[in-house]
Amino acid sequence: MPDPLVLFARAVDFAARRHVHQRRKGMAAEPYVNHVIEVAHLLAEATGGADLVLILGGLLHDTIEDTGTTHDEIANAFGREVADLVAEVTDDKSLPKAERKRLQVETAPHKSIRARMVKLADKISNLRAITTSPPADWSLERRRAYFVWAAQVVDGCRGVSPVLEADFDRAYAAGFPPPGTKPTES
Repeated sequence: MPDPLVLFARAVDFAARRHVHQRRKGMAAEPYVNHVIEVAHLLAEATGGADLVLILGGLLHDTIEDTGTTHDEIANAFGREVADLVAEVTDDKSLPKAERKRLQVETAPHKSIRARMVKLADKISNLRAITTSPPADWSLERRRAYFVWAAQVVDGCRGVSPVLEADFDRAYAAGFPPPGTKPTES
């Protein structure tokens, strides 16, 4: 197996190339690769960098779902364990969006510890993005609905990482404050 730093660099390069033409939905339209790097960063911080498979899974978590990358491609480049983790957090895009969202809530508690950690980090990144750069066509009601749904998914992921859970709770509070207060300005 290659040196962990070399493998990490390969995964960053792989993710960047696979997501090269994608942008985030927010008004800033930042490169999508920023999202997967943030997810990997959150996972690295939460584990002290101790779980390379988890960090690589974070970097690659959207490649099957969003880029047409196959499980075999990931397995050949980064090992079956990483590929299986990516597959475990991949939504079935052939299903309607509402069904995919329902399934995320329903299946979250039954995922592996690593998959639940990736889901937590993914939702943290998404809430932060919606708070700082919401999609222009998303009403406040739609943003709030996303936050509520994300919290339902995360409720099924709790118990695997106090660090990520605290990060999620802070991101949720920043973008979905108690009634009578306004979301924080960035």
